[in-house]
Amino acid sequence: MSLAQVHYISAAPGDAEKTAGRFTAVGPGVSQALLAEIEPLVGYALPDGASDRPADAELRSLPQAFTYAALSDGSRLVGRTAPARGEGPAPVRFHAHAVHIPSGVPLPGDRLPVEAWRSPHWVSVTPVGGALPDPLGALPPGPAPVREGLDDFAVSRGPWLAAVLADLRRASEEAPAGGPVVLVERQNADVARWLGLAAVTLPRDSVERLTFTTYTRRPGSSALRVVGALPEDAAAAREAGLRVHVCADRPPVDGTPDMWARTAARVWRSRAPELFQAARELPGDPFAAGPLAVIALCNGVALGPEERAAAAGWAAERPYALDAERIGRLVEALASPGIDDRTGSEFDAVGRLFGALDGRCPASVTAPLAAMLVTEAVRGGNGSLELPRRDAFAGPDGEAIAGVLGPEILTELESGAGGARPVARTVQLLRVARLLGVNGTELLPGVVDRLAPALLAEASEEPGPPAFAPALLELLDEQFDVRTALLGALDRIAPAAPGAVARFLERVALPFTGTQALPHLRMCAEVPGAMTTLGRDRTAVWHRVLRAAGLSPFAEPLVLRTAVGLVWEDRAPTVEEARMLLEAATSDAHRAAGTWARLVDAALGAPADTEDATALAHDLLRAFPQEIGGRERAALQLLDLCRDLRTGAPEPGWAAQVRTLRDRAEPLEPAVQERAFTALVERLLAPDRPGAELYDFVRSDDAELIAAYDRAARAEPTRTRLRTHPAYAADCFTHWTAHPHAGPAWTTTAAALLDEVLRPAVRAMTAEAVAEVEETVGRTGSSGRANAFRDWNRSRALGRLGRRIAGRVRRG
Repeated sequence: MSLAQVHYISAAPGDAEKTAGRFTAVGPGVSQALLAEIEPLVGYALPDGASDRPADAELRSLPQAFTYAALSDGSRLVGRTAPARGEGPAPVRFHAHAVHIPSGVPLPGDRLPVEAWRSPHWVSVTPVGGALPDPLGALPPGPAPVREGLDDFAVSRGPWLAAVLADLRRASEEAPAGGPVVLVERQNADVARWLGLAAVTLPRDSVERLTFTTYTRRPGSSALRVVGALPEDAAAAREAGLRVHVCADRPPVDGTPDMWARTAARVWRSRAPELFQAARELPGDPFAAGPLAVIALCNGVALGPEERAAAAGWAAERPYALDAERIGRLVEALASPGIDDRTGSEFDAVGRLFGALDGRCPASVTAPLAAMLVTEAVRGGNGSLELPRRDAFAGPDGEAIAGVLGPEILTELESGAGGARPVARTVQLLRVARLLGVNGTELLPGVVDRLAPALLAEASEEPGPPAFAPALLELLDEQFDVRTALLGALDRIAPAAPGAVARFLERVALPFTGTQALPHLRMCAEVPGAMTTLGRDRTAVWHRVLRAAGLSPFAEPLVLRTAVGLVWEDRAPTVEEARMLLEAATSDAHRAAGTWARLVDAALGAPADTEDATALAHDLLRAFPQEIGGRERAALQLLDLCRDLRTGAPEPGWAAQVRTLRDRAEPLEPAVQERAFTALVERLLAPDRPGAELYDFVRSDDAELIAAYDRAARAEPTRTRLRTHPAYAADCFTHWTAHPHAGPAWTTTAAALLDEVLRPAVRAMTAEAVAEVEETVGRTGSSGRANAFRDWNRSRALGRLGRRIAGRVRRG
């Protein structure tokens, strides 16, 4: 092997050729172009405060720059630059001694560059007379191996270890981002020790990419990946935006997120650097935390929860990569009773590891993991754990853990906090109880009665399948008695909350295809498909859903409630749908199911122009005389009275009855009130209206009713009848002028109707028709009223007419 040597010395004052220095000896094969690259790499600047004329001891204490650099042609340079005693006007000069390593040629002995930092080969003077130095055939290491003392150094730098190792790893990448990593130490030898730590910790190819120098005054302008600096230069390095680690200052507070680096730091603090090579022999990414964490745990190194989770996760993915001895050590470390900081992610990773090892390793090996998992499931409340299989707890180990956890499980299941307990927690407890063989048969009815409504409540909180669904389905698959009891509890809930149960079944496909009847659950499961197929035909949907129950509403009235709730959950049936429901089942069935209230809602919520609403109200009053009361009864009676007013002969006093029922039905539905008022005033405007009813109506002076009367009188049917029927016009004139001393609402309305409705109708009549009106008014009233009609017909002022009418009435 032939390695060319290079010597360089700083310029003395007065040198004219170069201001920095000059090469004093250059071995063969080093071109001028390479020398131009090498010169800035071997440069040197004294620290601030250094003496111009140092004593020998001071000169030896000045920092030395040990450098490893990659050159543009693929070759490399290893060298040392150190202060040296000068002569004359330059009492301190620096001398650089370097070795040029051609591309593809390793260092002698296949050593790493950092191993040469204390090599006795480095000299501080140029060969006598500037003779061309002979190529080196060897570059012996320092007097002690590079690893010597690194354990103590790593422990002393414990607070900085993880962060520095993380940055050194990034700096060793093929294309690192940003400038160099700056290591600030008071002694540049400590920077070399950091590089020794990197040489042991990182893979070889990463170490060979890690160019460095142990000392520089200008970190920001360096092209190397790692540079050492003194504390006085740290501020300038930070201002340049570099990653700076001041290891000569107070320890850092924030930790690094790099899990591999944190694990490596723990290995160093445990004085076990040999573990890095063992970890590199495992498969996977060399900078993944998993392999190193596995080796560390197997060798007794204490790790944090994230690192333990990484070890368990890596081993779960590659259980074949570890021999039986290492698996046993790993399990022992993960399940150690002295650990009290486990996290949910760690337990999840341990669960995956158990699943990977279960069946591959003897039960005695995996038993600690199984016990750890079920203990966490019971005491830690981790509902996402992958639980072991039941046979993992066979034998004495299972009996021991069951004896400890069994009473705790039964106590919690028995507590009345089931409504507040998350579903996942109850499901987990039931599953663990089965795994451990804990008998909870007596508690099961109460548990499922609390669990069933909790299922619906939690599932309604967010869209999509609830998080507890997979564990719940596994529970029902594992335990037939729990499945039977829970499905029965949900079936009992369904009549009261059919919509909630149907939505739950859409999100969680419960298995109820067995021999249980479960009529309500079957209806809830049927309704989405029925609505998709039949669309808006709710009557058809209702029939299909009811058939899914497999029971007649006559035999089991509650299926009627469930079917109605599913189809008309958020709205009342229409009148036509309500009449269908009333005819499809007896009143007894509706009474038992409580669905009669839906029929009442249909009648009272019908639009004012729905003709069958009054007939439905009549039927409901007959079918449910004891159930319907209060406001609803009065409103239905009002609708029934509307029916009589339009189609029959209502009992006398119906004008007052409308007002009475309206007041009892407050707050009355607007459509019902409109229907009732319309029926009343149309009856009062009919030619055969009873005078007593009109008199009662007028004397009530009810503003709302009189306003409805006014609207009906102005409607086109009334106007047409007035124009075409003289007798009707005479009748209206008589009644609209017959109550001059009624309340203000009536007198104002009557005066307006005379002037604005009757007068235009009379003016549109022929003379014969007007004469017939006048004759009818006199015949049905008096001669004075006939004269009043003649005056009114000629008058243009309603006020004067009113006075005449009053005078004639008094004279009559």
